[in-house]
Amino acid sequence: MHSDPKLTERLRVSAKDGPLKERVMFGGVAFFLNGNMCVGIYHQDLILRIGEDQAELALKKPHINPMDITGRPMRGWVMVAPPGCKTKRQLDGWVATAQHFVSTLPIIKKPTARLKKKK
Repeated sequence: MHSDPKLTERLRVSAKDGPLKERVMFGGVAFFLNGNMCVGIYHQDLILRIGEDQAELALKKPHINPMDITGRPMRGWVMVAPPGCKTKRQLDGWVATAQHFVSTLPIIKKPTARLKKKK
């Protein structure tokens, strides 16, 4: 996912004092909490993992769309168009919503490399 550099920097600032860990993915940026993807950027849109209930509510707001980058919308995820995260307050609110939901998910530990047995 290729990311808007200005939104990327704003997201880094929003996430810098919290528990989110940045990773580069598919040419873009995503932030993880406890091994689970929480927020990211797809082109110019903010993508958020907020759970099905919150996504249903968010989709009633302007500038919010289902996360659909493959032709199959992802349940519990939304995309926020630039006008929906224009201010620091809006961006911080979305990040907090995503962090709150993702903090309820089981922790994903980093997979360890498996050694193949020689025959």
